[in-house]
Amino acid sequence: MHFGMLFLFFLLLGCCELQKSTMGIKGLQGFVARVCPDACRMVDLKEMAEKHRIDHPDVLPVIVVDAMSCVRHWYTPESWVCGGQWREYLTVLEDFIDTFKAAGIELVFFFDGVVEEKKRDEWIKRRQQNNKEIADLFQFIKTHRKQPGRGMFVLPSALPTFTRFALKSLGQKTVCTLQEADFEVAAYALEHNCMGILGQDSDYLIYNTSPYFSIEKLCLDRLVTVMYSREDVCRALGLSMKHLPLFACLLGNDVVPENLLEGFWRKCLVTCPSRNRNYSRRISIILAVANYISKMPCSYSSLKHLEDILPLGSDKTLLHRGMESYLLPGQQSPWIPPDARNSKIFSDQEESAMCRDMEIFQLAKEHHIQSENHVIFNILSNGVVECSNSLEDDCDTEIPGQSLIYRPARQHIYSVLLESEKDGTCPLVKEWVVYCGNPLQQPELIQPIQPSIPGGTPNLKTLWFAKGPDVEKQRYSTFLACFHLQDAMEELQALEAPVAAFCCLVTYLMLQVSSLSLEDLNAFVALILCLKGKSAAELTSLQLLQVDPRAVHLGAVLVRGLTTLLMANSACGFPFSMDDLMPWKVFDGKLFQEKYQKSHRSCSMEELLEGNESLYTPFQNLKSLICKVCALKKRTIQSRPRGNGFIAGTHQREPNPRFQQTHRSSFVSPYHNQMRGNFGRNPQPQGRRYRSGHPDQRRRFHVPPWSEIVGLVDTY
Repeated sequence: MHFGMLFLFFLLLGCCELQKSTMGIKGLQGFVARVCPDACRMVDLKEMAEKHRIDHPDVLPVIVVDAMSCVRHWYTPESWVCGGQWREYLTVLEDFIDTFKAAGIELVFFFDGVVEEKKRDEWIKRRQQNNKEIADLFQFIKTHRKQPGRGMFVLPSALPTFTRFALKSLGQKTVCTLQEADFEVAAYALEHNCMGILGQDSDYLIYNTSPYFSIEKLCLDRLVTVMYSREDVCRALGLSMKHLPLFACLLGNDVVPENLLEGFWRKCLVTCPSRNRNYSRRISIILAVANYISKMPCSYSSLKHLEDILPLGSDKTLLHRGMESYLLPGQQSPWIPPDARNSKIFSDQEESAMCRDMEIFQLAKEHHIQSENHVIFNILSNGVVECSNSLEDDCDTEIPGQSLIYRPARQHIYSVLLESEKDGTCPLVKEWVVYCGNPLQQPELIQPIQPSIPGGTPNLKTLWFAKGPDVEKQRYSTFLACFHLQDAMEELQALEAPVAAFCCLVTYLMLQVSSLSLEDLNAFVALILCLKGKSAAELTSLQLLQVDPRAVHLGAVLVRGLTTLLMANSACGFPFSMDDLMPWKVFDGKLFQEKYQKSHRSCSMEELLEGNESLYTPFQNLKSLICKVCALKKRTIQSRPRGNGFIAGTHQREPNPRFQQTHRSSFVSPYHNQMRGNFGRNPQPQGRRYRSGHPDQRRRFHVPPWSEIVGLVDTY
């Protein structure tokens, strides 16, 4: 009875899975669930760990976790649309780790460290699909003023990035890969004789490595899940393990595109028609391809024959390379003789690196692998930066895309990293970043721009290796210069590190985005002050009457800004502890929504700060600091309350006079008159057309270099 119910469950699941795009080989996971139910075994991980200890008494049972497959399943907080419930999420990760730890199972987490060029088209396709999903999400929020159901779930912005640092902060071994994560996961599991791999990627059915466990089916409290058996899959298909790499390639994968295989599939279907009329075309193709392969001799000449009959175009090595991508170190294939293999050599990466200083390159590489920096190795090795989708409302033309908002800061960071390379000239950086109007047809070529630092930018040798108080000061001032805030160094250094970093980010935002108002600033400052004393449980219990779409947008922009702080911090030699830049220190989505809505209703300071009088002075001081810097940059922060048109049933308190003065049509810092001439001229942004960079370099910022090269005009 139990087995029958389990079979029915997988049968239904398989029907669903075949309808959606999954990682790995399209439709294979669903095929296994529907057609090969014996290959889907419910297992008890505690029992497997005990058996592993008996079989291997000298080593702990280790499960290698494909973290990128898991983040969607880890993020269980009820609220996800407001920017992330980061403290609650941190407790979820802690519980996950502790559950395995209690069973004596060690976890090793792997994250994708690169987007390989062979996957670029798929990456672009997914980004464009995500854009549509996010547009639908904002339409729902505007219509219903609430978060939609889990069916429209979109990952909070930058969730994978901060998950990596969260796991590291929780004492876990965390690896950021130098190539596709699935290969490194499979190789690590094989090399270290690991108990298994936890993820949700059908490529793990192809690699000849440790057992593959499903994160999707994991019941954490009982530590049971589904293990997919490669041997049983092979048995059902009439294949052996040595056939699986070719099988994957002939179904279409990251190397061999599906569109090249249509003709081959049709021939297979003719020679092996489907035995079951209820099977979908994809299932029929999988069975027909398996039948074709089972009748082939396992030889290099058979592979060459296939390459001749398939329409592979000018690249006849596609099939060869695709199969080789599944061969782990030390493994051989009867299809590919040893002298025909292309070994994976990372020395090519070093030879083509933009950074020619091997000491710097090696340190950046080590920090990358150990998840101790952010994006730096990608820039120094191949000069490519990617930024995925964020929860941004493309219909809101008052707020530029976050990728554009932070581009001036990135240009300074690129300069810090690359200025001394290539005979004193600074190479261009390729950016694949998502924003409204960017078709992602090619990367944008971005010119690094030197930050304004008296005496010039310190070199990386100094920033990364030198010691002493003078160097620490240089690191901090270089970091601030990337955000045009070096003149506020003394005031920022007097603050607690997380607050200083947050103020740096908010000030930069206020300078870059002219539509941000005094009410927005009040919400930001109230957020950082009120968050400090709140536990994850308190934040979880916070209830919102409604959700404001603009606050959703701003929350995503703010969280993406934290990743820019991480990048700058990594480039400048870590003037801040990375932990001080994490969202659970400075941001909570629901709390920001609450502060935003109250601020735009012009509530009293008492209400905004939850009646905590000890926060009144810090609130005014932080606002004064931010407004002082903005005033010196000729940026006057206007009051633009958006009212409470969609907030029902609220009670407005009488405003506190000390707070009310900050809601004049224009807040002028008390320092404004005496210091207004100390900063350079910087015209302010207008909607999506904005100027960036240091005032003296604004002409260089204004026209993106890619526009000059290919005539592509950025759409702001």
